[in-house]
Amino acid sequence: MDLGIEVILRLFSTEGLTQLFDTVDSLPQNQLADNSLRILKLRKQYIRTIDQVIAFLQNRQPTLAHRICEGGFLPQASRFNLLEEMEWAFGSMGIQDKARHLATLYLEDLSDLIIDVVDPHFGFSRYAERLGRSAASFDELYHTIQQPDSYIDRISLEILEQRIQETHPWLVGFSVPFPGNLYSAFKAAQWIRKHHPDIRVSLGGGYPNTELRSLSDHRVFEFFDFITLDDGEAPLLHLIEHLQGKRPQDQLKRTFLLLDQQVRYIDGSTEKDFSQTQTGTPDYSDLPLDRYLSVIEIANPMHRLWSDGRWNKLTLAHGCYWGKCTFCDISLDYIKRYEPANAKLLCDKIEALIGQTGERGFHFVDEAAPPALMRELALEILRRGLVISWWTNIRFEKSFTYDLCQLLKASGCIAVSGGLEVASDRLLQLIDKGVTVEQVSRVAHHFTEAGIMVHAYLMYGFPTQTVQETVDSLEVVRQLFELGVVQSGFWHQFAMTAHSPVGLQPEAFKVKNLTPDIGAFANNDLVHEDPTGARHELFSEGLKKSLFNYMHGICFELPLQEWFDFRIPKTTIPPNYIQRILSRNTFKELSPNVKVIWLGGETSILKEQVQKKGKTVQQHALVLHNQTEDIVLPCHESLANWLSGTLPLLQPGLQAPLTFSKVADLYQSAMNEALEVFWHSPEGHILRKNGLVAV
Repeated sequence: MDLGIEVILRLFSTEGLTQLFDTVDSLPQNQLADNSLRILKLRKQYIRTIDQVIAFLQNRQPTLAHRICEGGFLPQASRFNLLEEMEWAFGSMGIQDKARHLATLYLEDLSDLIIDVVDPHFGFSRYAERLGRSAASFDELYHTIQQPDSYIDRISLEILEQRIQETHPWLVGFSVPFPGNLYSAFKAAQWIRKHHPDIRVSLGGGYPNTELRSLSDHRVFEFFDFITLDDGEAPLLHLIEHLQGKRPQDQLKRTFLLLDQQVRYIDGSTEKDFSQTQTGTPDYSDLPLDRYLSVIEIANPMHRLWSDGRWNKLTLAHGCYWGKCTFCDISLDYIKRYEPANAKLLCDKIEALIGQTGERGFHFVDEAAPPALMRELALEILRRGLVISWWTNIRFEKSFTYDLCQLLKASGCIAVSGGLEVASDRLLQLIDKGVTVEQVSRVAHHFTEAGIMVHAYLMYGFPTQTVQETVDSLEVVRQLFELGVVQSGFWHQFAMTAHSPVGLQPEAFKVKNLTPDIGAFANNDLVHEDPTGARHELFSEGLKKSLFNYMHGICFELPLQEWFDFRIPKTTIPPNYIQRILSRNTFKELSPNVKVIWLGGETSILKEQVQKKGKTVQQHALVLHNQTEDIVLPCHESLANWLSGTLPLLQPGLQAPLTFSKVADLYQSAMNEALEVFWHSPEGHILRKNGLVAV
């Protein structure tokens, strides 16, 4: 079950808001903020509209968009104060998107009331996040959990009790991916321990995998019986076997428990984790998939994908095939143990999830999707005739050629996100990113030419980064957006983590680890000092403000100084730096083993009688029947006949794709010349622009 969405839907309903306003009425009005008083005065309008707004955000009442956008339907409080500044951003939004954003502001106004009056920890996806972030000591979280149940706690625990009565579990597992999920998991576990002491409770997920690896505070086990690390399949199966009396305790796998009032880590099992071929297809059948909300919080194209729409989650591979970035937790299992799946198995899972959920959107949540596997997946999708939309995270590998990006687009790829990080070749080398600014620019351009949106993860504050490098990095980003090479981005300030190369060897990167000794609870984020670098925190607001404008295609002409309230040096990056990179000829001879694929449609041969110098001459052309138009390719009769007969053989189908070497032999035999001559000719260029790729 997803307790989060069930709480939100209970709270944001006619009944839920009525109870909320009744609770607010019982409190002294002089203690309420002005914004809360305004919302309270508009209670009838909120109660009247809430069910319709939720239905709209669940895609069940799309026609409500017109009333929302016309104004006068939604009550408005402080979240709408910024709306005038945001109006220009709606120029690229349709009416559904604008209405979705306004409805999101409406819900955020109500969340402000909840925070002000009944529960200061409330958040839609980050409940009590501060308590779980960098919590080396368990003291504050432990103290907060002991307090009387909050208003939101009571709703949450009432729903949990209902579900327990329905299912009668003997083991309950909590998955906690982020700090914002931690408090509620502990609160629910506390309730289960108190009211159902016979139920065993376990904890797993991203937060314990990174933060709790050195756990020693025994008080944690007042709430949980077991905490498992890394991949959950084998540890959970072992745990179930242990609780059923089929496995001794010392044969558990990557499991914390309390033994003789001491926290013990048990990893005695010699059995391997399940491979990608064994883990099976995720089963979402118990989740209310048709009741999730599609919201638009901020005008960021990639963030919109994360929060708007329903995406089935899968991975192409376990771990990261690169596994070298010095800021990343590459020492941990979920990154360092790389194991790819195969394309046929992935497509089997895709088809199974489509059948189960009815949804054809897929988000591959890899650390970095492997290009070779993406190619095979795209070919398998096309072979099976699957119609899906998908997106994933990548490294800006040079193997993402123009042709490969065209293939990925044809298979349904709509967006990629990847790390440009610090747009400085010196720092990219220090990060061991394995890319350069030039390579990132070219690859991003290939994706963009194919019609695939590119989101860039951007970083500032990496150890030893200077003011000049920060300014130059911003100028590179400005040019990438101005030329339309990148469409979305987000700046992150560097964070030093305990399991990264920088965290493990800070002296090698000329930083000082200022974190005290390892705490008894969470240990991941490390406080550090960068004696040789800039005062990185000063740049935060200016970098984010400039990027917000660049994403919406404005303010490129402003000097970089305009974004900062302190003096910065002029950039050393030439104003046409990215343009020069993209205009360079990078001719590369094709490998004989690459696969030649025809992504275009049907073809036909056009014969015309024309007059040339008083004589009637028959001319031939190949017509490419694409989705939007017919492309006429004038060529001599023999070439038209050869292409008309060969292109259907190159379509993704039951037979294995032909290699460039094989196609070259066929061409040589029929045309008595090398395929390379045609491939780089004007006719070949037109074909390659319209569906002929070598990948």
